[in-house]
Amino acid sequence: MEADEQHVLASFAQKSGESRGRRHPEPRHAYRTEFQRDRARIIHARAFRRLEYKTQVFLNGTGDHLRTRLTHSIEVASISRTIARALSLNEDLAEAIALAHDLGHSPFGHSGEEMLAQCMHGHGGFEHNHQSLRVVDLLENAYPDFPGLNLTFEVREGLQKHQGFYDPSHAGEEKYRCPSLEAQIANLADEITYYSHDLDDAVDFQILAPEQLQGVAVWQQSCEAVREKFPDAHEPELHKLIIRDIIDVQVRDVIMSSAGAIHAAGVENTEQVRRQERPLICYSAELLESNRELRRFLYKNVYYHPRVAEVNGNACEMLRSVFEAYVHEPELLGDAARERIEQEGLYRTVCDYIAGMTDRYLVEEQARLLERAAA
Repeated sequence: MEADEQHVLASFAQKSGESRGRRHPEPRHAYRTEFQRDRARIIHARAFRRLEYKTQVFLNGTGDHLRTRLTHSIEVASISRTIARALSLNEDLAEAIALAHDLGHSPFGHSGEEMLAQCMHGHGGFEHNHQSLRVVDLLENAYPDFPGLNLTFEVREGLQKHQGFYDPSHAGEEKYRCPSLEAQIANLADEITYYSHDLDDAVDFQILAPEQLQGVAVWQQSCEAVREKFPDAHEPELHKLIIRDIIDVQVRDVIMSSAGAIHAAGVENTEQVRRQERPLICYSAELLESNRELRRFLYKNVYYHPRVAEVNGNACEMLRSVFEAYVHEPELLGDAARERIEQEGLYRTVCDYIAGMTDRYLVEEQARLLERAAA
């Protein structure tokens, strides 16, 4: 398979056989490439399974068809593979990064992340991308010979989103601005997924009416295309067709724009990709501006909608009260967590413990603590 990659993938793709390796050396596998092994380790991780019960936007459990962190991650992986395949890049690497990108997300979505960051103010803070690295480097404990999952440098690189510079894998090498193209793909696939599917869920949840979206360019363009192709389509099928077209438009735009940017940059290998001043996986200028408009619309009309904000606000107060209870009484933590206090510190240990919780477990834990306090 590694030999096939040399013939099939582009020269600037990240080849499995050219991986910079793992922190803890391991023998190579007989019939799986390094990135295929990483993908399997991620899928089998306990943190990955817990994503099923973590909120995406709408509180987990409030609707059977609403996205969770797990379904979101699977959808990001699917779009990542599509883009990587079209550009002759490494699908396995792009998929592994996509599947792992939210492993560190807290309960209750971005509202929970903001509350946990407040609780950690002055104690190192909290950011879910950094936490995803802690999960795969430290908190998963499936292997007796090393902590974490011991993922390859390239997958770990892809989890370090929104950095100004990336640290090199070997001493003496310079820092660089851009990760692999496969990591860049997973990053934009994440955006495409939550732009489109948050819209879908908001319409399903009746927070948005399709009429409100008529002035949004991304929606309007796809709405006109769908009505031309399916003139008899009506709700609720109509908005599903529009969402599908939005995704297709976004993916096609990224593929065409990225292919042009890669060609213009003249990159021939992964090192040249990493030395670029800006990412080569990109939207067209027109779609980039339309997506900014869509993002502003979502924040105004969905993420801060009273039906979302009130429920998430109540949930976040639960998170804060549980955090404070653990800090006040560390013996309430699980045995494995308490053992890390001396090395990691009390606040970071509590943060790790709560960030790993599902929504429903945190609700149950808060009820248990209230019952204990009343006894």
